Order: sequence, then structure tokens, then C-alpha cells
Amino acid sequence: MPGGTNMAMATHDSGARWKTFLSEAKEQEITLLLSKQTASPVIEVSFHDLTGFDPEFAEDILSSPRLIISSGHKVLSEICRDRGVDLDAMIRLSDLPRDTMRPLRDIGSRDIDKLRSLDVIVTKMSQLKPRIHLAVFQCETCGNTQQVDQTNESELVEPIRCPPDTGCGASIRGTDSTRFNLVMNVSRMINNQWLEIQELPENVPSGAQPSRAQVLLEGDLVNKHLPGQRITANVIPVVRSEIKRNKKTPMFDIIYHMVSSTHESVPFTEIKISDEEREQIEGVAAMENLMQVMQNSIAPSIFANDKLKLIKRSLALQLFGGVRRKTSDDSYLRGDIHILLMGDPGVAKSQLLGYMSNISPRGKFASGGGTTGAGLTAAAIRDTFGDGRFALEAGVLPLSDRGLAAIDEFDKISNEDRSSMHPAMEQQRIFVAKGGITATLPARCAVLAAANPEGGRFSNRNERSSIMTSFKETGLPYPLASRFDLLWLIRDETEVTTDTKIARHILDIRTSSVSENRSQEIDYEPDQSDGDEIFSVGVDGKKHLTIEFLRKYVAFAKRNYFPTLNDKAKLAIEQYYVNIRNETSKQDRSAGNYESEGDKDRVIPITARAIEALIRLTEAHARMHLKEIADEDDAKVALAVYKHWREDSKIEDESELHSGVSASKRSANQTNQTIRKVIREICMERGGSAGIDQIYNRAIDLGITEPQVDEVISSMSISGEIFSPRGGTYSFVR
Repeated sequence: MPGGTNMAMATHDSGARWKTFLSEAKEQEITLLLSKQTASPVIEVSFHDLTGFDPEFAEDILSSPRLIISSGHKVLSEICRDRGVDLDAMIRLSDLPRDTMRPLRDIGSRDIDKLRSLDVIVTKMSQLKPRIHLAVFQCETCGNTQQVDQTNESELVEPIRCPPDTGCGASIRGTDSTRFNLVMNVSRMINNQWLEIQELPENVPSGAQPSRAQVLLEGDLVNKHLPGQRITANVIPVVRSEIKRNKKTPMFDIIYHMVSSTHESVPFTEIKISDEEREQIEGVAAMENLMQVMQNSIAPSIFANDKLKLIKRSLALQLFGGVRRKTSDDSYLRGDIHILLMGDPGVAKSQLLGYMSNISPRGKFASGGGTTGAGLTAAAIRDTFGDGRFALEAGVLPLSDRGLAAIDEFDKISNEDRSSMHPAMEQQRIFVAKGGITATLPARCAVLAAANPEGGRFSNRNERSSIMTSFKETGLPYPLASRFDLLWLIRDETEVTTDTKIARHILDIRTSSVSENRSQEIDYEPDQSDGDEIFSVGVDGKKHLTIEFLRKYVAFAKRNYFPTLNDKAKLAIEQYYVNIRNETSKQDRSAGNYESEGDKDRVIPITARAIEALIRLTEAHARMHLKEIADEDDAKVALAVYKHWREDSKIEDESELHSGVSASKRSANQTNQTIRKVIREICMERGGSAGIDQIYNRAIDLGITEPQVDEVISSMSISGEIFSPRGGTYSFVR
């Protein structure tokens, strides 16, 4: 009882305390409010200011926030009215103390009607709706009006009786009953909106469903949030009785009234890094063989042959990524690196993706076989807020904002759903136009995808065939290939030495690992924690970074370092770009391939897209080394990674990424058309038939050899397009 009495006293004199605080500490803000120069009639009050002004009052607010904050709204509105301005002014309390922070899944009976802070992610939002917060009712009998505060958003509270001192005293029941009509033009309304929030993905226990909750926003807080955004929500949990079959039950639902919210301004704040860990990170960054250590740290349990070493190196750069930039015309340049892994079954693609999504801050994993386009981008579904309208629910890409989205079985996604990946990967925004909702959601994440061949295993390629031959076997559309910076093919090839090393590595990993039950026992022992370890040694004896330290390293680098290229780095990329384009042009000219019909057969090995990819790789390497300036050394590593990929991919022409047709194949098609044209012209000149010598002579003048002519004539004869009426002459079939 004494505690309840003190609380009642604190609530009772809260109006006087608010008036004192606002008049003395917020006079300047009130003057600005009265001048109507602010966007909304709101005054921001920091909890630190309240604590410094009146510590007891600040403690009372934490214990009884609904009544005291509501009293603050009334006092502020009264101050405005006393000074000649009629405003429904509000107070927004921010900067709550750390002891109010709670995980969403732990909110229970002890937190009801208390002030709490939640680190959450917004998953869904409703349409804006007006709600009466001060209702004015008029008695039908005498015309007297009375005001009723509406504190419950789920029901309209009506008066039971007309006041005897100002009205007729009639009630809604009895012989002299009356009715009360709502006077809308005098009542005061406020905008309301519902949000659905979800606990942060990295805080969800393994195997558990993420906790969700509904939050009610009002006033200036509406339309300030989007699905996929991370916020710190300062809320008051309240309960509403469950209703089943039109009856209330003893079970209660918790909903949250938002007091204020803070959007995340600095990414990866959920990963705490101490001063000691910062020094350790800077010490590791100074290592000479840092790139090798990072490469070894990517899925160390997977044996890396020469090809996989290159892939792991590119994945290490993808973890850090380039710098997203805004141009003068308000467009954005992508900084994230997209990588596609194509491979036979059993080459550890899924394991690589799972490790990358786990190691990357804000990494999310999805499997294309069980994910729709709506699950990847955003879904418009009938909301659960009671009005039956459509609401947006964020998918994997918005939830991975500023992180990494690992999408396994990319080839299993339907064609309709793949189309939604194009703007999401290049512009890093998701455009939603569903169910009457038009919105744009941020998806600033790197995409790491894995695809399998449709036939179960990639067919054997000859040494000259490009990676696009294998890309065709995945069934993915060709334009999607151009969205990836790097495409890797992992073949399951038989080779005695490599097979022996892989077998020994797997056996060593298996026998040195701890059983799951034993692992749980170890985890529960407080003195067995190895969370502070920096390095670990794999079964192959190579040193690599631990998972926890690598996550902190990546978060620290991406949070604090945004490197720019210096002149030497720019020059190195520029020279590579110019040289490789002009070397190919010289080869074409020396081979006699002058600018022929429409330049269709001219080979362009790389385009401006390659420059963008090289810039991102250079910035990623500089960020890995915690550098603000990307220099020539960073550019050299980026060029080495890119050259190794081009050498492995055997892509002759950049247009092959868009069309799937190689330069040599396109040139062969052009040659076939030219020979057909020659035969047709000779037939028209010679009365319907063309001699082989005449065809040879005219083809040689066009730079086409006799074997090429023989090959085309043979193909046309087999298809029945031409026939030979006599030896050495050919005619078209009519």
C-alpha cells in the first residue's frame, strides 16, 4: 500500500512538476512551438534532462508512464492556450536509460504499464487512420455537452449520465433515459497507425521463431517507418483481453503504445566492440599476410583447392564490400559485391553460403526452393490490424539491409520471382506495387547466390568454352548474369592427389569435432568460453580468425571506414581497362576483322561495368586493411582477383553476359549469313545455280576461307536448303 500511495501522489502532482520543468527548461522550444515554425506540435524531452532537473520525477515516469506522460501533454497544451495558441501539443520522451532495454521475447506481466526500450526491426505497417482522443458528446434531452478522454484505442467510451450540475442529470437507462450524440466537429482527432515489429534476427535463439508484436503510433510518429528498418522503440506495454466467441477470456494480449523511436543512424550498432577489441582489430589489420588469413577464415572446415582458394578470396572481399555513394544528380552507386556460385552437387556451395550468412553482420539465408519473390522482396498481405486492408511485410532482401543475403538454389526461383531480383541487385531498392500499395524499400545488401545445373551435373566443357555455357545449364535468364560482379563455376572433378587431400581433410574435421551434446555441456560452463579468442587453428594447421572476432572485425570496418581511391589506384584501373579493350581491337585488325556489317562481330572484352566492379573490389580490400585511402596496392589485388576470374570464366565478350552468345559463335553466325548471301547472289546472276569455284572466289574477297565455305554448304545440304544438280554446282530448293 505505501508504494501505491506514493505512486498516486506522484501521479497527482505530475502536472505541477511538468509545468515547472517546461517553463524553466523548455522555454525556447515552447516559443518556437507557438510561432508554428515546427512541422508538428511536439517538444522533444531527453530523459537525461529530466533526471538532471528532477530525479524523483524521472523515476516516477519510468514506473507510471501512461498517466504522467498524458498529464504532460495536457500541461503543454494548457501552456500554449494560456499564451493564445490552441494546440494539441505533445511531449516525446527520448534517451531512456539502459536499464529500460528489454528483449522483445522477454516482455511479460512485470513490464505492463512500464516504460521500456526495444531494439527491433519493422516488418509491417498499416494505413494511417484518424482516432478520436477527446470526444465531445451532446445530450439529446437538454443539449448539454461533455468531454470524455478516449484512452482505449479498441473501444469508444460514451458517457453514462448527463451531469446534474450543468445538465439534466438523465442517464442512458431508466424511465427518464437520454441518448448522447458524438459531436464530430468539436471532438479532437489524432492520426494513428499500427506497426508490426520483430526482434532482431541476430537475437533469435537457434531454432526459435522470432517474436513479433503490434505497436500503436499516434500523432507525429505516423508514416515515419518502413518495413525493414531497424529502430529503437520506446514503448509502454499495455494489455487487452482476448475475445473468443464474443466473450472476454482471462488471457491477455500485449500491445505496445509508442512513446518515441530512434532510427538507426550508425549501422551494426547491435555488435558491441570494446576499446580492447578495437586495439586487437587494428593490430590484426596491420598484419602483412592479412589477405591470406582472411581467405583461410572463410569456412575453414571446407578444404580449399586452387580454385576454391580464389573463390574464398573473393568472398572475403565481399564481406567488406565497397562504398555506396550518392552522385550530384541524387542517384546512388552500388557498393556491395554480388557473387554467383555455380557448382555440381556436393561441392560445399550451401555450406559456404551458410557460413557467409552467419559471419556477415545482418546476414540472412534463404533457399530458392522454398522462397517466393514476395519472400525475397516484400509481400502485400491482408493485415492483422483489424481493417482488412493490405499491408507490406518485408522479405529477405530488406531484412538484410546493409548486410548480406545468401540465396541457395537460386535456379529454383520461378521466372516471375527472378524478375524482382533485377532492381533489387542493381539499384538496391525494391519497388512494390501490390494490393493498392506503392512503396520503395531499401535493400542495400550484397547477394551471394548458388545455383545447380538442371541436369544434375554440369556437362564437360572443352578448355575454350566460357562460363556462360554452364550458366545456360542452370536455366537462369542471361540478363541476370550481368548483375553479378563475379561468377564462379565449381566442378566436381576426379584427381587422385586432390581427392586424397579432401578425404583426409573431411576425416580430420569429423574426428576432431565435438559431439552436439558435449558441445552444449561445454557452452554452459562459464570458464570454458572462447568468445575472446582472436585466432584459431584448423585441422590443416593454418591459422584463421574466430567467427566472433571476424564478425566484429567486419562490423568495425564497415561502420568506420569508407575508403576513396587515390590517383595511382585510379590510374591502375584506367590503364587495365584501356589496354585490354585496345589489345583486342588490335588483334581483330591484325586478323582482318575490320569494322564489318554493323560492327556486330566486333569483340568488346569488357565494358564500363568492369570499372565499377574493380572499384568495389579495390575499396573492399582497402576497408579490410582499415584504410581511408585505397592506393595502388589495393588496386593491384582487385585487378588480380578480377583477372583470375576472367581467366577462369573464359568470357571473350562482355555482351555474352547479357545474351549468352559468345563472340566466336556470333562471328560464326555472321559468316554463315554472309556465305548464304553470296550463294544466293551468284544463283540470281547465273540462272539459278552457283559453281563452287565462283563461291570460293567471292568468299575469299570477303575474308572467308574455303573450309568455312565447305562447312556451311555441307550444313545447308543436310538441312535440305540447297541441292547439287551436278558436280560442283549448287541451287536453292524452291
